[in-house]
Amino acid sequence: MALEASAHASRDPAQSRARILEAARTEFAEHGLDGARVDRIAALAGINKRMLYHYFGNKDDLFCAVLEVNYAHKRDSEKALHLEHDEPREAIRKLVALTWNYYLENPAFLSLLNSANLHQARHLRTSAHVRQMRSPFVRLIGSILDRGVQAGVFRSGVDPAQLYITIAGLSYFYLSNQHTLSAIFGRSLMSPRARRERLQHMTDVVLSYLQTPPPRPQSA
Repeated sequence: MALEASAHASRDPAQSRARILEAARTEFAEHGLDGARVDRIAALAGINKRMLYHYFGNKDDLFCAVLEVNYAHKRDSEKALHLEHDEPREAIRKLVALTWNYYLENPAFLSLLNSANLHQARHLRTSAHVRQMRSPFVRLIGSILDRGVQAGVFRSGVDPAQLYITIAGLSYFYLSNQHTLSAIFGRSLMSPRARRERLQHMTDVVLSYLQTPPPRPQSA
C-alpha cells in the first residue's frame, strides 16, 4: 500500500503536496512544531518521507508552508465578503463576525498561531507569500475606514493595522483562554448564548471606538 501511494504521489505532485499539507496541519496543530514528527505526517499523508522531503525540504520549511496555506485560506474568506461594497459600519460588523467565526470553526489555526509565536514568528518573517497577503488586507481596512470618515460615521486617524489587531485580539484572547476564564467566572463561555453575547459585545466595542465623537458643548 505504501509503495502504491508513493507511486501515485509521483504521478500527481499537486495532490501529494495537498495531502502532505493537510496531514502536517493536523500534526503541527496537535503537537506544535517541536513535538511534531515527520514520520507521522508522512504516514497520515500516505507518502514516504523521502518524497515529503523532496517537496518541502525539512520540517521547518513544511511548517512555514502550512502557515502560508492557512493564512491564505483566511485571507480568501475575507475577500469573499466583498467588504469594499458594504456601508462602512456594516463592513466592520462583517469583519468582526468573520474573524470570530473563523477562529471558532478553525481551532487548528489558533494552535498554529500559538506554535508560530513560541518560535518568535521566524517562519513568517521569511515568508514572501505572507508579506504579499498582508498589504492588500491592510489597504482594504484602510479604505473602509476612509469611506467611514467621508460619510461622517467614523473618526479620522485610525490605524488600520491597529484596528485589526484589536479585532483579532478580542476574539483570540477569549477563545485561547476559554477554559481558565470559564473557571474564574463560573460560567460556560462557549455555550451558544455566550458566543452570541461575545460577538455582540466585540462588535459594540469596535464600532463605539470608531464612531465620530459627538461635538463638544460650547462654553457659555
